[in-house]
Amino acid sequence: MPLTGTFVQLLMRGLLAGLLAGLLAGAVAFVVGEPHIDSAIAIEEAAGTDAHHADAAPAAHSHGDEALVGRDGQRVGLFLATGLAGLALGAIFASVLHYARRVSSLPGSILALVGAGGGWLAIEAVPFFKYPANPPAVGDPETITQRTWLWLASVILGLLAVVVAVYAAKAVASQNSVAIRVGAPLLAFLVIVGLGYALLPDVNEVAADFPATLLWEFRLSSLATQATLWLTLGLGFAFLTDRAVRPVRRETVAA
Repeated sequence: MPLTGTFVQLLMRGLLAGLLAGLLAGAVAFVVGEPHIDSAIAIEEAAGTDAHHADAAPAAHSHGDEALVGRDGQRVGLFLATGLAGLALGAIFASVLHYARRVSSLPGSILALVGAGGGWLAIEAVPFFKYPANPPAVGDPETITQRTWLWLASVILGLLAVVVAVYAAKAVASQNSVAIRVGAPLLAFLVIVGLGYALLPDVNEVAADFPATLLWEFRLSSLATQATLWLTLGLGFAFLTDRAVRPVRRETVAA
């Protein structure tokens, strides 16, 4: 049955699912991401030490000495940050589904899963394949503002591509051909993303001597963390939605 419940009820589902998603994403980031961050920081500190000896500077660059919060504090704060981010994302997700159900006849749990998949595509996948995440010691601090704006532009591109794909899917929904119903939204998505990728400038600030294996392991761990966040959010919201409609189904059967 279509997604039911008041906006407040949907919001509570979103907050619960988002909190769980944030904590699980934090656990994935802690297990598979933190070791790569430690390795990248070690490379950064070693480079700073080498530069200090080469230039005979009075003080060497040190990530640990300059950081306002130590690595142990950062690890503890990781779960707080991902938990809060999950709560915020869950609230936004519930709000989007509240309006999406007005134009969709999909069952509530299916709508939640489709929404989570679309969100992952728009906010994570599209930006990632244009501007993948980089570990510490990679990137010029002077270009951080430019890179931030470019990443936001890629997120907008992803959202636009998903919206166009949804409209394309609705436009061909009455077609008998499965190929058309699947191919039209997929083609629309790929065209928008392809044009956006061609217009957005490339950014490559990875030093030639930075370990390629460490770089891609970090990027894959980042992708796994975000996939965990969106998958758990969608599954959690779908589960809570199914639980909410069970009493209604029982009352209907009893009547």
